[in-house]
Amino acid sequence: MSDRNTPHRDGLLFPVTVAGATEIFGWHIIAANAGGYAVPATTTAAQITLGVSDGWVDNRTGGNGSVYALLRRGRAWQFANHGVDAVTQADVGKDCYVVDSQTVAKTSNADARPVAGKVQAVGSDGVWVLI
Repeated sequence: MSDRNTPHRDGLLFPVTVAGATEIFGWHIIAANAGGYAVPATTTAAQITLGVSDGWVDNRTGGNGSVYALLRRGRAWQFANHGVDAVTQADVGKDCYVVDSQTVAKTSNADARPVAGKVQAVGSDGVWVLI
C-alpha cells in the first residue's frame, strides 16, 4: 500500500446540476430534489438542503443537469423568521427548517419541512442559520 493523490473539493463553494425548468435566484436556500438536482428550497420533506446559491441561474428551458449552480456552505446566513412558527433565542444551536428559499421556521411541521441548518442567532431582522 502507498500514499494516494485523492482528488478533493473544499466543500465551501461547489457546482451542482440544476433541475430542468428551474430558475434559481442568488443568495436563496437551495436544496436537492428527489432526483438529486438543485432547486429552490421549499416545504418539501424529500428535499435536502445543499447551501445558498452564489448567483442567479436560469434553466427554465433546459432539462435536468443542463446547467450548474454554484453553492456556498459553511457560513451563517440571515433569513426571514416564519411568523407563525418563529425561531426564538431558545433555539440557538438547534436545527431550524425550510419554509421557502428565504424563510425558516422553528419546527419541521410534522416532518413536512427539511432541515435548513443550525440556528446561530435570532434578532428582529431575522435568523442567522449555519448551513
